[in-house]
Amino acid sequence: MRITGRAVVVASWLLTLPLVTPAIRGADEIEYFSYLRSMAFDQDLEFGNEYRYFYTRDAVGLAGFGATFLDHVEPLTGRHINFAPLGTALLWSPLYLLAHLGVLAARAAGSAVVADGFSAPYIAAACYGSWLYGGLGLLIIHDTLRRFAGAPEPDAGWATAALLWASPLLYYMTIAPGFSHAASVFAVAALVWATLAARERPGIVAWIGVGAVGGVAALVREQDALFLAVPLALLAADAIRRRRFPEAAKRSAVTIVTAVAVFVPQLLAYRTINGAFGPSRLVTRKMTYWSPHFFEVLLDPGHGLFVWAPVLLLATIALAAAARRRDVVAGALFLALVLQAWINGSVESWSQAGAFGSRRFVGATVVFAWGLTIAIGALRRRIGPAACAATLVLLAWWNVSLVVQFGLRLMDRQRLDWPRVAVNQVTAVPARAARTGWLFVTDRERLRQESR
Repeated sequence: MRITGRAVVVASWLLTLPLVTPAIRGADEIEYFSYLRSMAFDQDLEFGNEYRYFYTRDAVGLAGFGATFLDHVEPLTGRHINFAPLGTALLWSPLYLLAHLGVLAARAAGSAVVADGFSAPYIAAACYGSWLYGGLGLLIIHDTLRRFAGAPEPDAGWATAALLWASPLLYYMTIAPGFSHAASVFAVAALVWATLAARERPGIVAWIGVGAVGGVAALVREQDALFLAVPLALLAADAIRRRRFPEAAKRSAVTIVTAVAVFVPQLLAYRTINGAFGPSRLVTRKMTYWSPHFFEVLLDPGHGLFVWAPVLLLATIALAAAARRRDVVAGALFLALVLQAWINGSVESWSQAGAFGSRRFVGATVVFAWGLTIAIGALRRRIGPAACAATLVLLAWWNVSLVVQFGLRLMDRQRLDWPRVAVNQVTAVPARAARTGWLFVTDRERLRQESR
């Protein structure tokens, strides 16, 4: 029986289901979830009660969170601060509401589960929602590679599955699904798919859809608005090639206007929370827009994107080579990647110390997939399918082992500490693998306590 590329992607995705950890722990996760709970239960966008709920359950672990988010309020409004955008909460909301209906039904049947928006079913709805959106994003990516890149199998299937297992996406779809990154993968992949589909259709309606999806991407993570560079760059390139400038200008305008219209709820939320139609001053003051850390976010030995996930370096090299050969789509995607490096290098906290990998690039998974597919095709021709597959497995092993090190605190969680981290990959991780796997399945709380 012939195994299709889509089957490889689906199987790779389903294999991660047992790894999903339904918990909201860190500051960012609490901010995203607080939007959801506040909108559903309080309808006030005042997050003090949500913050206190999580803080009182882990006051030691969330001491820094308490000092920032409980002890300070926005000066103009007196509301508790929230740096997160609301898009992830919106994407989670259908599952969250289903969980609420399930809780109400369970209580009617005599269950003691609390219908407060915080209890286990609500948390699980958000976390499994991230897993679901991440998987849907992978399916969209695979379809994009097959339909628009013309990628053959197994290249498209292997590339998509490899980016799940060999990049930080794995961590943020399973171990820390309370972040926005899995939802970002879905939204950005949908934006690229919609853009490439719109290029094949006459008229302007399809570009309204592109703008709408772009607005959703910006709602999930503001920096994902920069992925609108893909449709705008392709419209410009097509206009130059076909000499249809008025048509391209109309489509670009419609795309931008629609994206802004969809983003309006975030502007209103800004106004309510911060007192102005923009992000908190506590965030914007941390930005230096000439991107002093542009190269460090990519190559720094302790924090760089390509050091954490070498598979992404392979993908980027192939993407850059395709762009240099005047592949218009590759060029637009490479531009979007450069813009992501620029914005991430502009942030004062560019190192993302304490996070697993360069998580702010996870949304660019569809961009890396385009390049990785090209790289896999070249490798299969040069070294053969078996050696190519072995290379991808090795890259996945590197990432999975880093996840184990990070989770068990066998490494410095603030950075990659060389050569310690490399030595642990072949010594400490294999020695702990069996017990870690067993406890992860049977008693995650004990595993967490042993790892402290």
